[in-house]
Amino acid sequence: MPQVSTSVIRLFCWFGVAVLLLNLISCKSSPKQLPLPPQARVLAFGDSLTFGTGAMPEDSYPARLQAEIQHEVVNGGLPGETSSEGLKRLAIWLDEYEPRYLVLCHGANDFLRSLSEEKAAENIRAMVKIARDRGVDVMLIAVPKFGLKRPPPDFYEQIAEEFDIPVDKHILDDVARNSALMSDLVHPNAEGYGLIATAIARRMQKSGALAP
Repeated sequence: MPQVSTSVIRLFCWFGVAVLLLNLISCKSSPKQLPLPPQARVLAFGDSLTFGTGAMPEDSYPARLQAEIQHEVVNGGLPGETSSEGLKRLAIWLDEYEPRYLVLCHGANDFLRSLSEEKAAENIRAMVKIARDRGVDVMLIAVPKFGLKRPPPDFYEQIAEEFDIPVDKHILDDVARNSALMSDLVHPNAEGYGLIATAIARRMQKSGALAP
């Protein structure tokens, strides 16, 4: 029977460790959330991207999301709002609408106005904490730097890992890079918002918040 060299054994051991680490990373990157009760309300909170600028109200991503997931989705988008302003407003909307789930999409106006990324991260982290402290599950939508064709800053993923919540890092960037899905350099059109809604619904299913 041929002898197996020590180097080969070590190679297999390292391979096994690598597979284990990849599995752990994969599990960590797929946070699990409790299923939403039938009458649970979802709050989509953000700026003009949430409001639906560039399309009719019925084609905003909150409206399209509501049609996909069969839950009431409140459109909490306010055009022109920065993350600092959103931080001041969020608690009021949470108290008024009492959602069980928050889709948070903020930061675009910070980037467009060349405001501090560190401050935007701080504000978005604080918004997530406000919601979680009220028992509201959260999903983050990472915002790219529109017009510059630059991907979202890393802080979205870092915040998601910190709070163990799902984050979509790609959908807004993917839509922004396809001019056929945009109404201008910043805002999607109806088709673009529809794709965003579908991506959010799938992410909610993956997390367990929605049944497949």
